[in-house]
Amino acid sequence: MNADVDYEVEYNNRARVPENPAIMASWARDAQAYREAHRGRLKVLAYGPGERHRIDLFSGDGAGAIVVFIHGGYWQALDGPFFSHLAGGLNAHGIDVAVPSYDLCPAVSIADIIEQMRSATRELAKLGRPLVISGHSAGGHLAACLLATDWRALDRSLPEDLVTAAYTISGLFDLRPLVPTSINTALKLDDTSAKAVSPLFWKAPVRGTLDAVVGGNESAEYFRQSRIIVDAWGAAGLATRFGAVPEANHFTAIAPLADAGSPMTLRLKQLAGR
Repeated sequence: MNADVDYEVEYNNRARVPENPAIMASWARDAQAYREAHRGRLKVLAYGPGERHRIDLFSGDGAGAIVVFIHGGYWQALDGPFFSHLAGGLNAHGIDVAVPSYDLCPAVSIADIIEQMRSATRELAKLGRPLVISGHSAGGHLAACLLATDWRALDRSLPEDLVTAAYTISGLFDLRPLVPTSINTALKLDDTSAKAVSPLFWKAPVRGTLDAVVGGNESAEYFRQSRIIVDAWGAAGLATRFGAVPEANHFTAIAPLADAGSPMTLRLKQLAGR
């Protein structure tokens, strides 16, 4: 933590990107259009009893690794269906894409959401295929948490390498800077609980890979967040990469997922072994 940094300014992305309502409106239109155009490839899986305990699975050719995309919204907004169109780039290569939803703060805690994403991952494990976990913003945090999870400790029937890679887009890995911000009104974190749910302070994963990318026009704190996890886990022996999405802000950084030819999609294709 740095007393000279205005964390509210650094992390309040809606204030930093005033055009965000128009961007999000385009997401909603594109997501609905994709769902309607690809109804035949969409299957909804339940991983729990709640209304939001659902996974949208957009099928490809049914072979190889499944790529999971976990949505952002600072753990307090949005859902998986809002991002359906982002399956398009990978689906074009025949890759199955799973998009889970989860309950939101303040009705649940971030620790609860981590457990929900572990439950979703265990449900996908029943398909008997490796998983590449991607995620944006809060979803990037959750993707890192899943890579760092000891799956055999949770369930001896699960493979150690269930999650083969994490690809985080503008992720958050040290949640302590959010404590003094307005974002924390719903999260209800203090320094101790924020550290407990920050994968930066967990034991580094012993297998797999981590890619951490950030929008080129994002705040210095978002660059720092991705660099610190790459440096820390890389120093522990994990294969890591840092990258930037040129000219992208916090909201447009995920747009390349809808493009079959984008470097982001092609990297995820590579991580999926295709």
